[in-house]
Amino acid sequence: MEKEELKILAQHLANPQGEKGIEIGEMMNATNISMTLESIRTLLIEDDENILEIGHGNADHVKSILNLAKGLKYTGIDISETMHLEAKRLNQGFEKQADFVLYEGSKFPFEDQTFDKIFTVNTVYFWEKPVDFLNEIFRVLKDNGTLVLTFVQRQSMEKLPFTAYNFTLYSNDEMEELISKSHFKRMRTSEKEEETKSKTENETIKRIYTILTIKK
Repeated sequence: MEKEELKILAQHLANPQGEKGIEIGEMMNATNISMTLESIRTLLIEDDENILEIGHGNADHVKSILNLAKGLKYTGIDISETMHLEAKRLNQGFEKQADFVLYEGSKFPFEDQTFDKIFTVNTVYFWEKPVDFLNEIFRVLKDNGTLVLTFVQRQSMEKLPFTAYNFTLYSNDEMEELISKSHFKRMRTSEKEEETKSKTENETIKRIYTILTIKK
């Protein structure tokens, strides 16, 4: 890919827009689905819980969440109007249990202590003020609630050409240091290695990702 193409790809990965954004959303769902499902498993979802996902993309995985327990309420929040509309379209059959919210990217339009469990996959690279953002998550999470934060480690991300454009990359140590500056203090770290399709080439790549289980 040429430099301009990589820049455009990076922009769409951060905030998918228009018809190209819908294509990117489908690609992200396909390449990230194992990370997403692993994150959902890590949440240990139970009956009647209120779940928030930050950066839901096209949300084609929501049915996998709602099938895990009874009486669940899922809320997805995203900065992309394209993904917001696509998520609503793909989840028309779950309107009573799933809600999708468009927001500006820093403040959540929710009351304090609204959610039992919160998760986010591959969004941390785009947080402009990450400590403030973590504290905003802390605010809307119930006492004893769980945040699962999943990201691809710096050593894997650095190999991808599009991450040179407006991505902030993290090692495990850097991420743990970041979280220690927030109101969150307790966390457990696990690592996974997987093969996934490249976003820029028709080939398979290996990557190492981290799942942080963070308790309030």
